[in-house]
Amino acid sequence: MRPKAKGFRLIAAFMTALMFGVAGPYQAAVAAMIPTEGVTAAVGASKARETIKNFLARQDVQSNLIAKGINPEEAKARVGSLTDEEALMVSKHIENMPAGGDTVGIVVVTLLLVFIILLITDLLGLTHVFPFVKKHV
Repeated sequence: MRPKAKGFRLIAAFMTALMFGVAGPYQAAVAAMIPTEGVTAAVGASKARETIKNFLARQDVQSNLIAKGINPEEAKARVGSLTDEEALMVSKHIENMPAGGDTVGIVVVTLLLVFIILLITDLLGLTHVFPFVKKHV
């Protein structure tokens, strides 16, 4: 065998071993289409977590948490452990809640209840509040 061919075989064997050594631990990348719903759900979940964290960062919320015996830092840490579906549900619930409570509804229901009670007592003849109620004496 010629010395030149022996040198090429030695270099070829070395290069083959080097290529397998470098490329061996790595696997081929698999490219696939990502569905739009998967991307939007991930983005929506991260926005939901951000909304919850912003809500928990408010001073009035933190004082309410402390009043109920909940550590605000622990509550913030638990937001990270929520699943995507839970984060979306909590975020939607926070966004749909009235900011100052539903005081208008409470006032309307209370006034309606007082009116009905006074009307019934007027019809029974126990009070005389409404002049349009005819007494059956």
